[in-house]
Amino acid sequence: MRRVLSNHRADLSTIASLAMFSRGLEPEFPDAVQKQLSRISAAASESDPSIRDLTGLPWCSIDNDDSRDLDQLTAIEPLVKGEVRVFVAVADVDALVKKDSAIDAHARHNTTSVYTSARVFPMLPERLSTDLTSLNPDADRLALVNQMDFSDDGILVSSSICRAVVRNKVQLAYDAVSAWIEGDAELPEAARQIRGMNTQLRLQDELAQKLRVLRRAQGSLEFETFQPRALFQGDRIADIRQQPQNRARQLIEEFMIATNGCTARFLAAQGSASLRRVVRSPERWLRIAEVAQTYGTTLPRQPDGKALEAFLAERHQADPLRFPDLSLVIVKLMGSGEYVVERPAGPPIGHFGLAVQDYMHSTAPNRRFPDLITLRLLKAALAGVKSPYSDDELDALALHCTGQEDAAKKVERQLRKSEAALLLHERIGQRFDALVTGTGDKGSWVRLFEPPAEGRLKGDLPALRVGQSLRVKLVSTSVERGFIDFVLAQ
Repeated sequence: MRRVLSNHRADLSTIASLAMFSRGLEPEFPDAVQKQLSRISAAASESDPSIRDLTGLPWCSIDNDDSRDLDQLTAIEPLVKGEVRVFVAVADVDALVKKDSAIDAHARHNTTSVYTSARVFPMLPERLSTDLTSLNPDADRLALVNQMDFSDDGILVSSSICRAVVRNKVQLAYDAVSAWIEGDAELPEAARQIRGMNTQLRLQDELAQKLRVLRRAQGSLEFETFQPRALFQGDRIADIRQQPQNRARQLIEEFMIATNGCTARFLAAQGSASLRRVVRSPERWLRIAEVAQTYGTTLPRQPDGKALEAFLAERHQADPLRFPDLSLVIVKLMGSGEYVVERPAGPPIGHFGLAVQDYMHSTAPNRRFPDLITLRLLKAALAGVKSPYSDDELDALALHCTGQEDAAKKVERQLRKSEAALLLHERIGQRFDALVTGTGDKGSWVRLFEPPAEGRLKGDLPALRVGQSLRVKLVSTSVERGFIDFVLAQ
C-alpha cells in the first residue's frame, strides 16, 4: 500500500486503464490511428464558396478550467425591439476525421471521451481534439454555425445552419465567468482584453436565464447530482470538492439545448433520419410518486413533468443540503438516457427530463461520436447529397453508443470511488457526519459532507431512511476496488 499512496496519479491511471478494458473500451490508440495521424499536418481548410467567413464575430468559449478540447463557441448580437441573435459554432471534426478511417473506427468503438482525474482517455487523438479540430483561441477553424433569433421574452423566432470559418477570440472558464456574473469577482483578465466581451457575456447570460425559466415552465426537471472532483498537489490527491452548478454552466447548457433542438428540427425538415438522445417517460413513475409522498407531496398517477419539477423545486428550496441525494434517487427511478433513431414522419419520442420533443447530441464532436454522426448528417443535408449512414446503420449505432456511453460512465464512477478511497485511506478510524443515500437488499449507503464521498454502511443497523443524518466511523478502504466502508459511530 505504500506504493499506492506515494503516487496517486500513476495508480489511478493504472486502475482507469484496467477499468476501460473490463468495460469493453480501448484505453490506447491502435497503430493504424497513429499512422493516419502522422499524415495530418494542419487544420482543415476548404475553398467552398458556400462556407461563410464569420471570423469577425466576437466568439468565445466557456468550459472547464482544464478543458483543451473546445467543441463550441458562442456569440450574440442585439437586434431591434429587444430581440437578439445567437450564434453557436460547433467544430467541424469531420473535415479531418473521415467516415470509416482508422481514427473514425477507434472513435466509433469507444463512442466517447472518458474523463478521470488522473488521466483523460480522449475519443480522438489529442493532436486533433486539443489542437487541429479544437476551436482554439486565435486560430481559424471550420465549423457548423447555428444562428438563432430570439424575441425579447426568450421565444425562438427563427433558426438556420451554415458552414463557416470561425475564430475564437477568448477561452474562458465556467467558475471565473460565473463569479463575475454573480458579482463576486472581476471580469477575467482574458475577457477584459477583448473589447465588448463584458457586454457579450451579459447578453448571453440574460438570454440563458430566460430560456431556463421557459423550460422550467414546461416541466424541465432541475437536478443537482453528486459530482465530486479530485484536486491534486503534484501527483497526490489533496482534496475532493463537489462541482457546483453555476450561471456560466447554465448559460452553456441552455445554448446547447437550444442548438440541439434546432439541429433536430433542421434534419427532420430535410427528410433525414437522425440520432436522437431521449429519456423516455419514466416507467417507475409510481415509485417516484411514493418518494414524493414521503415528503408530503402527492403527484398525479400518470407521469407529469410539471408536477415533478414543482416538487423538486420545493425540496431544493426547503433542504438544499440533501437535495443532491433526492436528485440521485429520482434520476435512478427515471432511468438512463438512450440513443434512438427518429425517422421522417415517425412518432416523436421526446426527452421527458428536458420537457422537449426535439433533442439530440450535436455540439461536442471532439468528445462524443453521436455528435460526429450528426455533424456528418448535417453536412450531407446542407450539400444536398445522400446521407452517409443508412437507417440500419443508424439503428446499430444508436444501440452501440448507448451501451458504450453507459460503460464510460461506470468507469468514471469507479474512479471517483477510488479517488475517495485514496484520500480517506489515512483517516481510517475517524468519525464523520453523513447522510443516508440508499437502503435495500444489497446494503445501506451514506455520503459524507466533508469530503464529499460515498461508502457502504456495515454492521447491525437499525431501520434507516434516505436523507437521515448519521454519525459514522471509517473502518476500511480499498483503492483498487473503490470500496469505502463505515460503521455507525458509538
